[in-house]
Amino acid sequence: MRLITYQTDDGIQLGIVTERGVLDVAAAVASTGVDCPAGADEVYAVGSAALPALAALVEAAGDPALYRNEGDLTYGPAVPNPGKILCVGLNYQKHAAETGASPPEEPVLFSKFNNAIAAPNEDIPIQADWTRVDYESELGVVMGGTARNVSVDEALGTVFGYCNMNDISERRLQMLSGQWLLGKSLDKFLPLGPYVVTADEVPNPQNLSVKGWMNGELRQSSNTADMIFTVAEVIAYASKVMTLSPGDVISTGTPEGVIMGMADKVWMKPGDEYIVEVEGLGRLVNRMVEA
Repeated sequence: MRLITYQTDDGIQLGIVTERGVLDVAAAVASTGVDCPAGADEVYAVGSAALPALAALVEAAGDPALYRNEGDLTYGPAVPNPGKILCVGLNYQKHAAETGASPPEEPVLFSKFNNAIAAPNEDIPIQADWTRVDYESELGVVMGGTARNVSVDEALGTVFGYCNMNDISERRLQMLSGQWLLGKSLDKFLPLGPYVVTADEVPNPQNLSVKGWMNGELRQSSNTADMIFTVAEVIAYASKVMTLSPGDVISTGTPEGVIMGMADKVWMKPGDEYIVEVEGLGRLVNRMVEA
């Protein structure tokens, strides 16, 4: 199943991508009477337990008026209001090498805040003094169950689905102190989407191509097999120190090809476009603009 959100005069609405078009979940719930969460926040708060009801809703929604043309929609963030946003640094072998860092012995975790969330096709504002803006194509994980002290073998069973993410970073601010927070949590510096693809359609998150294009030039081309810590290992590790809940998101690290690792560093600026494409998850496109 593929879930999206889209903008309307009444706010962000939840949709399910089907062969008939994008099912308007709220309208379908009202029309069919199926007992199902109607909004994105409600679905992600319930997590994977909502999937049977969503499937039943698609089955019951036969009225063509309940479907929209995806091409006519303005996307919202795939997960509009995550509970927690965890990110993993230096989690690809070749990315660690390009930065001159030794591969970490344990996952390097940091956080972003909800102000960093942005939608596909949404402009990313860059202030004039943010002169080292970099891109990071990443596989995003959306939690679907509660994880506390889970084992590696149990971890993937707590996943709702996966999405594209771009962990945009301002490197000067990131390296200003021993904490990465300033360079990572700038407004709109975490676009994600366009889809959340449910875990049943991604049976092996450790064999997905990860690509990124800047202004049409392929900059990043790797595979999640190059991760130092697998998705399951990251979830299990984080769950030892905090409870992961439905609707939390995890950005699992970026492969090589970032600007920071280049000898000739030409940082992103207003007018530049970056595209993230993780295999099977669609394309995430954003343009940098003046703040």
